[in-house]
Amino acid sequence: MKQKQAYLPFIAIFVALLPCINVAYETKIIDLPGSRNQLKLPTVVGPESVDFDPSGHGPYTGVSSGGVLKWQGRSGWTVFAYNSMHRDKDCVDNIDEMMESKCGRPLGLRFHNATGNLYIADAYHGLLSVGPKGGMVKVLATKARGVPFTFLNGLDVDQETGEVYFTDSSNHITRREYYMVVLTNDTTGRLLKYNPRSKKVRVLKGHLSYPNGIAMSHDNSHLLVSFTALCQIHKFWIRGPKTGKFELFADLPGYPDNITRDPKGGYWVAMSNLKIDNPDGAAPEHAVALRLNQKGKIVAALNGSLTTSISEVHERDGSLWIGSLINPYVGLYRA
Repeated sequence: MKQKQAYLPFIAIFVALLPCINVAYETKIIDLPGSRNQLKLPTVVGPESVDFDPSGHGPYTGVSSGGVLKWQGRSGWTVFAYNSMHRDKDCVDNIDEMMESKCGRPLGLRFHNATGNLYIADAYHGLLSVGPKGGMVKVLATKARGVPFTFLNGLDVDQETGEVYFTDSSNHITRREYYMVVLTNDTTGRLLKYNPRSKKVRVLKGHLSYPNGIAMSHDNSHLLVSFTALCQIHKFWIRGPKTGKFELFADLPGYPDNITRDPKGGYWVAMSNLKIDNPDGAAPEHAVALRLNQKGKIVAALNGSLTTSISEVHERDGSLWIGSLINPYVGLYRA
């Protein structure tokens, strides 16, 4: 079944009063002639998360075939990492989400800069890693406390310790049925940590409501975790006197997905949809990603149409690299 393609025709940084949040910010249209580029994928879709290796090469992204691709500039995309199903005829060019439990579906991914290892949260196959040269992925973990992973999602790496933080959005609802996590008010999600020295996974918190994207803070004192069903981002302290505690960071006008650090000391958070607060539904153009400052206040937004699909915004060297769960390309815009 061919997935519906979504495009990013009206991305903008805009001034607005978002529903439920009384914040205004400067307008800066970035969808100008020549400002947009699409790094089109070969035969697959869904570059959900993007990252760059320690040398600055990339981006790298996980796609619907179950593999991880690397952007090689004029040479286009090449396969960097793959799982044991990479030669299966059902998976090579897969774009059917019905096959992703077989083929794998890499979501969050991040490099550990000191080692060059890439860590991958595969929604179905578990926590994976691959070395700096790529190749066959290694399965690091498929369960914690005896409970199998069902919907691995967001991931980030503590660059100081090499520890990997990641989310399991539900212990019985898979990625393909993600909407049921919201509709059933599921609270079986978990926040986890993998220690590369002991090779063990620790459950930091359980009984969570749709934990999704995750990002280390700029000072490495806490994590930011997006709770999609709650339309909120929370801090989770991993150092200091508040260690092990959650604290509200931001209430959002929509359902948050991935979170990334920006070079200004703040964060980008992608939003899959706005909350619908009136019977007429969402406006034709609305916020699809927000820039938050260190205090969780909205300082800028990317505006898109009703068909816009964004899962991540990665800011690097004056550009915004845009990931999506369904698009056949990585978007590229001037910041």
